[in-house]
Amino acid sequence: MENEGSDQHGEDFAQLLKRLKDEYSVNETEVAKRIGVSVSAVNTWSHRKRTPRPDVLRRIAQAFPKFTLEELFAATERLGPGPLSPDAEARILDLIRSLPREQQEIAEVQLRAMRDLNEGRTKAN
Repeated sequence: MENEGSDQHGEDFAQLLKRLKDEYSVNETEVAKRIGVSVSAVNTWSHRKRTPRPDVLRRIAQAFPKFTLEELFAATERLGPGPLSPDAEARILDLIRSLPREQQEIAEVQLRAMRDLNEGRTKAN
C-alpha cells in the first residue's frame, strides 16, 4: 500500500520511522527484531513502498512506547481505534454478560468482523 500521506505534524510513516530510529537509537534490524517482522519489511516502510498492517502498528506501539497508536495510525492514514473510557468498557461488558452464551458468541463474531473491516480502511475510504 503506497503511503504519501501525513499525520497532524505533516509526517508520513517513513518520516515517523526515521524519528523512531533516532529517538531509540536503533537501526532497521533492531526495529524488525523488536516487533517480529523481517528487516526487508522495515526497509519497504522506510522507502515508502508499503506501510505496516494495523496489528504491526500495535506491536510498534508496544515495543516503542514513546510512539502512540494514534500517531502511528495517523502516519499510515489508517483509521485508528477509538478511545474507550473505563465506564464505556464496563457498560459494554455488562451488556455482553447479560446475553445468553449463543448471543455472546454472535456479538463476538460481529465485533471481530467490524474490527477486520476497519483494519483494511483508510481515512479516505
